[in-house]
Amino acid sequence: MTLRELLQSVDAEAYASIPLYEELLTTKPEYGSGNRIEVKLVNGEIAVSNVHVGSLGDIVACPINVAPNLQVTKMQLLDAILKEMSHKGFTETEADDFWDGMTDLKKAKIIR
Repeated sequence: MTLRELLQSVDAEAYASIPLYEELLTTKPEYGSGNRIEVKLVNGEIAVSNVHVGSLGDIVACPINVAPNLQVTKMQLLDAILKEMSHKGFTETEADDFWDGMTDLKKAKIIR
């Protein structure tokens, strides 16, 4: 399952107040990335990696690999991914700079 498929498979009303969900849901997938979103259990918490590489279009097209021993619902999985992608821990300016870079396709292509 890709991140886009996960976004479309959950109850949209439950995420209606989350701007990142809306942004990802309306992002057109690009298929230029070979990355995979990795999800596993680390120290009793869900750990998500590879959600900051490439453009948002690349990220929503990424397949999600969930560790075989990790039993999570789709909502728990999406919550963990959104938390990792959110600006938690960053100032508003740092978050704005980050998202400006993530939505700038020219910059994202150069990074890859």
